[in-house]
Amino acid sequence: MPLTSPDEQPSIDADTAFVEGRELPSERVPLDRQRVITAGIDYVDEKGLRGLTMRRLGTDLGVEAMSLYRYISGRDELLAAIVERVVDEIATDPDIVTAPEHGWQDFLQRLAHGFRRAALAHPHIFPLVASHPTEAPWIRPPVRSLPWIELFLNGLIQEGFSDETAAAAYRAFSSFLLGHLLLEVSTMGAALGPLDLTDTPPGSSPGLAAYPNVKRLGNALAEDHSATEFEESLENLLDRIGLLLAADNA
Repeated sequence: MPLTSPDEQPSIDADTAFVEGRELPSERVPLDRQRVITAGIDYVDEKGLRGLTMRRLGTDLGVEAMSLYRYISGRDELLAAIVERVVDEIATDPDIVTAPEHGWQDFLQRLAHGFRRAALAHPHIFPLVASHPTEAPWIRPPVRSLPWIELFLNGLIQEGFSDETAAAAYRAFSSFLLGHLLLEVSTMGAALGPLDLTDTPPGSSPGLAAYPNVKRLGNALAEDHSATEFEESLENLLDRIGLLLAADNA
């Protein structure tokens, strides 16, 4: 029986490394960097950050993990790319404006709501946006990309803010968004830190006998008024920024 020469053997690309028993999606849609990032976002949105590995992501894509390393060097680069993609998605929000059209208050309200919509669309990813290392120590999450910071500062300076007041407004705006949105996504099951990535041992819930007020008000404490609280706090923030602007012009 004649043997097939090596030159006649079909070449096998890394993307054709099958996961046993599964059809290979990349035969229908070629595997590339953007597809890997999209799959990573889909995985975290559906299953959370805890279980994300290159091996599991490869299984979801129908390829061996080694195929992914042609496009992403590893999990750290994948997480950075996921953060960048989600922040970039905010630019496609139709309600956000890139410069004030009806005053700086409207400009910041639209921007805040755009970031909130992105956080609620990707609650398990938003803590990454908040915690992933930034390009410089003065870049604050979640308004953390240089284009967004430039847009923010330029918009306020166009509205008469001094450099110092525009910078102070950026710090206050970022702190407001970070606190509110982290709290809100945590109620949706997002992991906010290392302790959230571990399972709670059975029977570890604390008893409330020694805390009668907490027990009595438990239902009230658990009520979700996130949307109302966001609006009220945003209005308070805008009032504070307005006072800064007034001091500039005094």
